[in-house]
Amino acid sequence: MHTPLPTSPLGTTDMEITRVGFGAWAIGGAGWAYGWGAQDDAHSIAAIHRALDRGINWIDTAAIYGLGHSEEIVARALHDRPASERPYVFTKCGLTWDPRDPAAEPQQVGDPASLRRELEGSLRRLGVERIDLYQMHWPAEDGTPIEAYWGELARMKQEGKVRAIGLSNHDRDALERAERIAHVDTLQPPFSAIRREVAREELPWCERHRTGVIVYSPMQAGLLTGAFTAERATKLPADDWRSRSPDHTGEGLLKNLALADAMRPIAERHRTTVASVAVAWTLAWPGVTGAIVGARTADQIDGWIDAARLSLDERDLEVIARAIDATGAGEGPARP
Repeated sequence: MHTPLPTSPLGTTDMEITRVGFGAWAIGGAGWAYGWGAQDDAHSIAAIHRALDRGINWIDTAAIYGLGHSEEIVARALHDRPASERPYVFTKCGLTWDPRDPAAEPQQVGDPASLRRELEGSLRRLGVERIDLYQMHWPAEDGTPIEAYWGELARMKQEGKVRAIGLSNHDRDALERAERIAHVDTLQPPFSAIRREVAREELPWCERHRTGVIVYSPMQAGLLTGAFTAERATKLPADDWRSRSPDHTGEGLLKNLALADAMRPIAERHRTTVASVAVAWTLAWPGVTGAIVGARTADQIDGWIDAARLSLDERDLEVIARAIDATGAGEGPARP
């Protein structure tokens, strides 16, 4: 039995979450626009079980991940867990797909009627009566203003269908507009030592407004694990979205791997992994409540779980800031 992991209040909600959560994007599998290639569902379930056994108390998924498959795998993994051991389950809406063309780009839809259908679909796939955190995945591109779709999420919360509501991938202006309608419980932005843009405006905004922040891709889709190599990048299958990503190819890849290498001495000093250092770096920023970390096998959990307890000191943060400047990796402020 492991000692409990530290927790932090998730904004003004009544939830206390561990500093790291299980990210269920990759376990959605292949066959859609942003899949990570074929996955073994048994391994995915084992990874979720390992995360819970190590003390993680929340899972982040989305309807679009595997076109519903990720939510179904989460439900299977939690099926036999007693209520006292069930984690919080967070999911997202606002991305829809065409079953006749599953590999097509998802549509960014804010129409309230569509969001209602998506909510019912997620409740069914997850096998729950209430979702702990329901998030609008991306800004709508169907002409629906944020006031309309955020108002619909607020109604879902009032009705008790969801416990808390959040925005994912929305900027400060969108946060301001939403906040006038109903409090933004959470923001889920991309954030890593490579993608640092939200440190300029969105993180300070959330800290001021007591909006919880759960960042995604803190290891930048494998680049900051310490295990990713240029050779591995060339062998990514065509149905893995990373094979087409500028971060995982060409000059961008070399800069990012150099940044990961600069984290090795810090990892050695703390007797941990580069992956844990990369995740802990995001948690060092004011306003960040937790980091969503993906895994496709149980062993991968053990590679980054230390981040839940790891505190980087001023020396560590300075080393990473200098490495960011030296390598030219990514964009945005280099240190908290």
